Amino acid sequence: MISEETFEPEGEPAPEDGASEVATQPDDEQKREIARWVADGMGLSDIQKKINDDFAVVMTYMDVRFLVDDLNLTLIDEEEAVPAEDAADADGLADPAPEGPQDPPSAGGGGVQVELDTVNPPGSMASGSVVFSDGERKSWTVDQFGRLGLSGGSEDYKPSEEDVAEFQKALDSALRGKGF
Repeated sequence: MISEETFEPEGEPAPEDGASEVATQPDDEQKREIARWVADGMGLSDIQKKINDDFAVVMTYMDVRFLVDDLNLTLIDEEEAVPAEDAADADGLADPAPEGPQDPPSAGGGGVQVELDTVNPPGSMASGSVVFSDGERKSWTVDQFGRLGLSGGSEDYKPSEEDVAEFQKALDSALRGKGF
């Protein structure tokens, strides 16, 4: 009789819960569409927004990054070409030094600098600091669920949209370099 109770329909709500988990991931058709977006040069944050808007699937930035990795897609990083053009347009002093485009005074990419900590605080997968193009410094952490958090510096500070996009790309690149 005890074994009959364990085989009762009590186990059936679990597949419904599993179905709600499936709704947090794009299906095969949606993954093909995401592959087209990547091929068109769309960035991770734009893909994240488009997945939410077009498919009503809510994913974190890290989930989208992992999805792109799982699909073996290669993101087109347009900002790599921009600093070289900016260096050519600037005075001749910026050309010889490869570090030049990363200095905050330069226009375009390279104004945001991301550093990784060697030891992470408890509950985080990765942590470090970021210096935005206007010199504002913040600490960042990525928890075990892929959620990004910023702390420190001025509480009312809000970086520009360009800085946020550049920070996300620099963070993605730094985390990939460490095997995330």
